Amino acid sequence: MIKLFKKFLVFLKKRAVFTVLTMGFFGGVIFWGGFNTALEATNTEQFCISCHEMENTVFQEYKHTIHYQNRTGVRATCPDCHVPKEWGPKMIRKIQASNELLHKALGTIDTPEKFENERIHLATKEWRRMKANDSLSCRNCHDYSSMDYSMQSQRATPQHIAGFEEGKTCIDCHKGIAHQMPDTSSLTDEERKEFNLQ
Repeated sequence: MIKLFKKFLVFLKKRAVFTVLTMGFFGGVIFWGGFNTALEATNTEQFCISCHEMENTVFQEYKHTIHYQNRTGVRATCPDCHVPKEWGPKMIRKIQASNELLHKALGTIDTPEKFENERIHLATKEWRRMKANDSLSCRNCHDYSSMDYSMQSQRATPQHIAGFEEGKTCIDCHKGIAHQMPDTSSLTDEERKEFNLQ
């Protein structure tokens, strides 16, 4: 047995470069598979609501919206709206989420009262993110060019047309769709203008 092991070591020494490359390749495949598995596991609605702060607040609000249950059965889950689909932006968002884990550990919003006190801050942060990426998460499902204005309400059609012509993005007008609208009375005039809340 020892002779066989020594022969194996000699074989590896003779082919050191090949061995290192082979081990690196398989190590990379295993690392990438594990990394991707962990990434996808944290990209589910079940993971998002595993924190009672989310399950008992915004998830309960979301369950009463058209994004949760509708006539077509198409559901937009937490990651559909809060995590970009493209790899680069998804990684940036996941890094930003580490701050949310810190606040989970600190107990920043661990009671309904604390959550309500932070709701406007959380909402404005999300509105800014969506404004910066031109409401990409909305546009992953809703395509302007596919809209049939004849199927929309008399109020929605002119507002959509005017909004698109003015270069507005979904979040400019559609706040409080999946979650309760926060109390905006603490916002400054500049912030009210920024968020189109005049």
